[in-house]
Amino acid sequence: MAPRTRSFKHDGHRLVFDEYGKGDRPIVLMPGLLFNRKMHQPLAEELAARGHRVLCLDLLGHGDSDRPEEMWEYSMTTFGAQTLGLLDDLGIEQAVLGGTSLGANSALEAASRDQSRVKGLLVEMPVLDNALLGCAIGFTPLLVSLTFGAPIARPLSRLARLVPRRGPLLGRMLLDWVFFGRVAPPREIRRTLAAPTLVIGHQRDPIHPFSDADMLVHELPNARIVEASSIVELRAAPERLTGEIASFVDSCWTAPRRSRAPRRRTGPAVRTGGRAASTRRPTA
Repeated sequence: MAPRTRSFKHDGHRLVFDEYGKGDRPIVLMPGLLFNRKMHQPLAEELAARGHRVLCLDLLGHGDSDRPEEMWEYSMTTFGAQTLGLLDDLGIEQAVLGGTSLGANSALEAASRDQSRVKGLLVEMPVLDNALLGCAIGFTPLLVSLTFGAPIARPLSRLARLVPRRGPLLGRMLLDWVFFGRVAPPREIRRTLAAPTLVIGHQRDPIHPFSDADMLVHELPNARIVEASSIVELRAAPERLTGEIASFVDSCWTAPRRSRAPRRRTGPAVRTGGRAASTRRPTA
């Protein structure tokens, strides 16, 4: 399925998005940091084939969208505003908002700005409180080298087409977020986000710890969690998770919103006496 590539202006900057499918059930998907909108192409094609209109957005500084040099242009709250700006530009009243890592946090930020625009939330690998230490340990050597090693970083970033900007700016931006910035809406705001939410988390990833996904699903009043078998499952063997996502998105448009839904965890299924059982037990 060939997408229609379009763009719009938000606060004077050009933002690019791909559109898959048509109809009155829109979904906005945003990529993780260092990636562009193409990372969600397989999922977008599958959802579009099921009758959804899927919009894959390059946030500012990513993919083909503008890349201003000014540091103050980049923040999670700004990314949330850009997400809603896409809805405004297309005249969309409500949509399911989602993404991976940075994109997941941007969806949460958009919901915190205006819940009335959010039909549902798809949150894969959120970066919350428990990720900060892992981010600091994992990113600091790289970011320092990018920030202060411009002669090396510039040619490397030209080779890495997925890197959303030149090295020094990327380094400064990430250092600000890891150590000083707001990476997501605070807990007291997250607890008020009432839209139906599907959270996808996985083990053995210090940057996206499962504890953050588990914490988020206990904070949100209408959320459930699916445990991925690995960080690459949705890209390498997507059938199970794509089915979960498609069922969730369908339910956002067909079921009335409930004030609080029972929380459950769906993990990699194993067969026991003809029944599918989760490999993990729900936590309190």
